[in-house]
Amino acid sequence: MQNSGFKRRGWDRPLPCARDDGVMTTVPRFSPAMTAILFAVAGSVVFSVNDMAIKWLSGDYALHQVILTRAIIGMVFLFGVMTVLRVPYRSLMTTRPKGHLLRVFFVVISNVTYFLGLAALPLADAVAISFVSPLMLTVLSVVVLGERVGPRRWAAVGVGLLGVLIMFRPGVGVFEPAAALVLISAICYAATNLMTRAMKATESAFSLQFYVQCGFIVVCTLMGLTVGDGRFAGSDNASLAFLFRGWVWPATADWPAFLASGVAVSVGGLMIGQAYRLGEAGLVAPFEYVSVPIAVFWGLVIFGTLPDSWGWLGIALIMGAGLYTIWREARVR
Repeated sequence: MQNSGFKRRGWDRPLPCARDDGVMTTVPRFSPAMTAILFAVAGSVVFSVNDMAIKWLSGDYALHQVILTRAIIGMVFLFGVMTVLRVPYRSLMTTRPKGHLLRVFFVVISNVTYFLGLAALPLADAVAISFVSPLMLTVLSVVVLGERVGPRRWAAVGVGLLGVLIMFRPGVGVFEPAAALVLISAICYAATNLMTRAMKATESAFSLQFYVQCGFIVVCTLMGLTVGDGRFAGSDNASLAFLFRGWVWPATADWPAFLASGVAVSVGGLMIGQAYRLGEAGLVAPFEYVSVPIAVFWGLVIFGTLPDSWGWLGIALIMGAGLYTIWREARVR
C-alpha cells in the first residue's frame, strides 16, 4: 500500500506509529490483496467470540438487552479507535442515508434471526448454516442485478441447499425451526454484502459500522420499551424465550461476556468491512469460512457439543458448495 494519497476516512491507509520524537508516521504494510485476506481471517476469528458470548448469555437475558448492551459498548469502542487512529469524526457524515437505512435493516434482521436460531442450535451447526450466504448471494445477483449464472453455479446452489436440509435434522424426523431462522439470516447477510459492495466507493469502514450500531440501539431500545418488562416471557421454546425474556440487571460474572461481545462485534465489523473494501469479494469471502472450524472449537470447549454425523455431512456440503461458488464467481469475473 502506498504511503501517500490515502484517505483519512478508514483503514485504507498504512497503520500509524510513533517515532522516537513523538511524531506520527506510517509503516508500509502488505499488498491490498494480502491486507484484505488478513482482515478477513482476523475479523472472522474475532466475530466467533461474539457468537460464543451471545450463545452463553442467551439462557439468562433477553436478546434485545444483549444486543443493546453490545451496541453501546461497540459504539464506545468505535469512537475510541477513531480517536487513537486520528480518524476525523466528520468522516461519519454521509450523502447516502437511504443506502445506510436499507443496509441497517438487513443487518438487524440478519442478526436477530441468527441469534434466535443460535439460542436453540449447537454453535457449529448455526455457523455452518449461516455460510449458505454465498449461495444466496448468487441467487440475489440474478434477481436484483440481472446477472447470468451458469449451470455449474446453479448446481452448487442446489448442493448447498441440500446441506441445509440435512442440517434440519431429517434423520430424527424433526423439523428445526431454528435452522430456518439461521437460513433467513444468511439471506439477509447476502443482501448486506450486496449493499456493502454498492457503497464501498463512498463509505468508510467506520461509517458502515457506525450506522449499524445506531440501528441496533434504536431497534433494541424500542423492543425494550415494548416487551422488556417480560409480559410475554415464559415460552419453553429457546428462541422465543430469548426474544421475550424480561430485562434484568446483569450479574457481575456475566459482564466479561457482554464486554467481549461488544468489542468483538465492533472490531470484527471493522475488519470484515475493510476486507471487502480492499479486496474483491471472490478473494475475501473464502477466508470467512475459518469461522466454521473455530465454531466447532468453541462448541466443544465452552458448550461441550460437537456436530453429529448428519451435521458433519451438512457442513461439508455447505462449505464445499460455498467455496466452489466463490471460486467460480472469481474466475468468471
